[in-house]
Amino acid sequence: MEIYTIQQRVKVIQTYYENGRSNQNAYRALRDFFGQFDRPNVRTIAKIARTAENIAAVRDSVAEEPSNSTRRRAQQLHLSRSSLMNIMYKDLHLHAYKVQLAQELKPFDHFKRREWAEWWQEMATVDDQFSKKIIFSDEAHFHLSGFVNKQNCRIWENENPRVIVEKPMHPQRVTVWCGLWAGGIIGPYYFQNEAGQAVTVNGVRYREMITNLLWSELEDMDVDDMWFQQDGATCHTANEKMAILRNKFNGRVISRYGDVNWPPRSCDLTPLDFFLWGYLKEKVYVDKPATIQELKDEIIRHINGIEPP
Repeated sequence: MEIYTIQQRVKVIQTYYENGRSNQNAYRALRDFFGQFDRPNVRTIAKIARTAENIAAVRDSVAEEPSNSTRRRAQQLHLSRSSLMNIMYKDLHLHAYKVQLAQELKPFDHFKRREWAEWWQEMATVDDQFSKKIIFSDEAHFHLSGFVNKQNCRIWENENPRVIVEKPMHPQRVTVWCGLWAGGIIGPYYFQNEAGQAVTVNGVRYREMITNLLWSELEDMDVDDMWFQQDGATCHTANEKMAILRNKFNGRVISRYGDVNWPPRSCDLTPLDFFLWGYLKEKVYVDKPATIQELKDEIIRHINGIEPP
């Protein structure tokens, strides 16, 4: 930065404030004082304007409201946005961090999770094959259009290509149920109407899945010491559905209202959530299925390609 006298710096700051704390307006106004070619440029004005007073004001503002937008903060402090950004980055060494989304947990959820984990440990101590005797189950949605994460998508060009990804208001999707255990994957089962369109999972449809798919898949299995896990969704835990499951898995149902309670809001404890769904969604969209049937075929193909450990 050029060397200016104290009087010149005072004039720059004075002009900066007189012109609404705008670097550009101050630059124009300083022409008569410095001359056309000797006046400080916009970048220099911004550096001179970063006074101790402004820096302290920005520091206090950030401490009080750290999530304010830079535009709103600049308006509140009567600073130009460029000056504010310079102070935040160069003087206060602040950085913008994105909010991370996490599963919400209630006050008693930690205790219930710990209680379930301790039960698991106790069962695994008694039977070292216990982990292989649980059928985990869950549903997931697969949208035909897939998902575009615009935060992670960057296109490097000399000019903005103005790429737009059109997304239908009501995207087509399939709702898939799977069971996962040490012996492999049971399913998939699609919740759909007679026209092949995805439908909401309710108690009646969940019972149909159990009787039409799950029982037939278990016919050749020895389920005398097998456990069945499901989450606490209302369509899973109605009395009729629980009675059907208890009849097959006598005393070995892990669920809300089950023989062993599944801790609420614990989707991240199931292998379907921390493996299967993520794995499938990485695979099925590679070839960009164009129809719902193609999407279903891709799901089936990649499930069939998963080998039991």
